[in-house]
Amino acid sequence: MRKFFSGLFTLLIILGIGFLAYTHQGFCQRQIDKVRGVWYVYQGDKAYKKIKLQKAINYYLKAVRLYPEHYGAWNNLGNIYVVYEDYYSAVDAYEQAFEHNPKMMLARMNYGIVSAEKLGDFDGAITQYDNIIKTKRHLISIPFVYSNRKSYKLNKGLAYYNRGVAYKQKSIYLDYDYEHRRKFLLKALESYKEACKILKRDYDARYNLALTYHLLGDFREAGLTYCKAIEISPMKYEAHYNLAVLLRHLKFYKESLDELEKATTLITNSPEEISTRQRYVFDVMNDVTRTILANEDNDLVEKIDDEKPAADDKLTYIHGKIVLSDALDKLILKNFRVCSVRKLIEENVDEAADEFDDVRYNVNVPGVDF
Repeated sequence: MRKFFSGLFTLLIILGIGFLAYTHQGFCQRQIDKVRGVWYVYQGDKAYKKIKLQKAINYYLKAVRLYPEHYGAWNNLGNIYVVYEDYYSAVDAYEQAFEHNPKMMLARMNYGIVSAEKLGDFDGAITQYDNIIKTKRHLISIPFVYSNRKSYKLNKGLAYYNRGVAYKQKSIYLDYDYEHRRKFLLKALESYKEACKILKRDYDARYNLALTYHLLGDFREAGLTYCKAIEISPMKYEAHYNLAVLLRHLKFYKESLDELEKATTLITNSPEEISTRQRYVFDVMNDVTRTILANEDNDLVEKIDDEKPAADDKLTYIHGKIVLSDALDKLILKNFRVCSVRKLIEENVDEAADEFDDVRYNVNVPGVDF
């Protein structure tokens, strides 16, 4: 009897499922399509990890046809299209991702970067960065298990930073008069300030904040912020170089030459930097040197040498080359990190210089010609 009722119950369940499938064919088909779509996403993810990109595209496209709400597949499709430099397809894919999941910050961030950097759609990028900044997330913190507080804060900081980049690019590349350019630069400035509050030790945020002050003619804040960027990451040449340009404009020639020497050392030893930039730095350095020689009656610039290796620090020579000891390595890093002109700037530089109109857009931005 028990077997009879057990079999009857199983039969009723099967009949019920069959009835539901018959009366709700569309719903059942959607569930089947979702299952198939998830399987294709799984296959696409495997191909993506193995960098079999065309295979991954094929799987993801099959997946989103069956399961168009799968925002992860759309985001990965966008990433692959970027690799193939199909930027319009990439932004379309990212848009699909955050339309199906409005809180998918990664897709919005990717959309903004590609729109601004590759398509020149600065307003579209700024809109997405604003959405990231305004989006409220439920913060969850389980000690030693899971927390999304750090990622939420980081995404917000990056959105402010990228919004600043978009506003700065808009002021540079689009054909606006100076007042419009200044308006966009001020918006970039505010964005970078907010980014620096969150990304306190981020070199790029601090450097771009300094550069924006520089473009706006606030030379005091520009110089002090370049110094802060140098302290954060002393072995990157851009802040040293732009600080040198600023000091040259303010006629602090010896101090400018010191920063140019640091920039020259760094750019010469950076294999990724193109020769055009090296030549540009050398040209400025030569110009400053000639100015010093002309104005100082051939009095050469004093070198900063009050920080020397201790007598007991041993230097090893192999085939005529110095093998750096830990002490010397630390000394070099310390020398590059020290911004010796901070006090000079604080005491002698007003917020705006009289000759600002001559240098308004004559500041070096790597990769940008003014």
